[in-house]
Amino acid sequence: MSCKKILIIEDEEMIAESIKGYLERDGFKVYTEQNGRQGLDKFYRLNPDLVILDLMLPELSGEDICISIRKTSRVPIIMLTAKVEEEDVLRGLDIGADDYITKPFGMRELAGRIKAVLRRVDNDPQPLFSKMSFNGGDLEFDIDKNEVRKKGELLRLTPSEYKILLSLLKYPQKTFTREELIYIALGQSYEGYTRTIDTHIKNLRSKIETDIKNPQYIITVHGFGYKFGGEKYEV
Repeated sequence: MSCKKILIIEDEEMIAESIKGYLERDGFKVYTEQNGRQGLDKFYRLNPDLVILDLMLPELSGEDICISIRKTSRVPIIMLTAKVEEEDVLRGLDIGADDYITKPFGMRELAGRIKAVLRRVDNDPQPLFSKMSFNGGDLEFDIDKNEVRKKGELLRLTPSEYKILLSLLKYPQKTFTREELIYIALGQSYEGYTRTIDTHIKNLRSKIETDIKNPQYIITVHGFGYKFGGEKYEV
């Protein structure tokens, strides 16, 4: 993990430099950018392992940057913001962030979140088959390529969405609690908002289900959690 590259896009120089110094002492290679548009350009040049992204940025907002990144990449994104309302947190997760931390925050907490997300990405579960098809080819996985397709169309999943979905389909008979899925998504016990996993599930359903009101793949087990319901065919 010590060789991981982290890009910080944060317009408050003191905050950015404080994070940079702390993470460099922890062994990371850290880059910073204060301007939103230039930050997005630097992302494409650097191809970092993780992005720390402020919401309020000049020229291009953090939300717009997150949306742009998610069109082509599943790189982990941790959002930083002074907004503390739960709806703001859920909005960040909805557009593709993997985690969300509000200002002011402790450096140890941020570093812990970063390491947890990177561990989760490094330890994605590997199914027994490299390719899997569900419901007669409606949903297809190519694990070697990290690709998921719906009716042949490539889906853009966030790292958290991908890991949750992969874990669900790996153990189709198991019902996962929200706490278990939080651990799967973030790599640690997460004392954030209880609706975090529900937001990830909602986003997943919008991408993989034909009818989100009558889901075939991600089934709610009321009072407990979620399970996978697709009929599997190994390829």
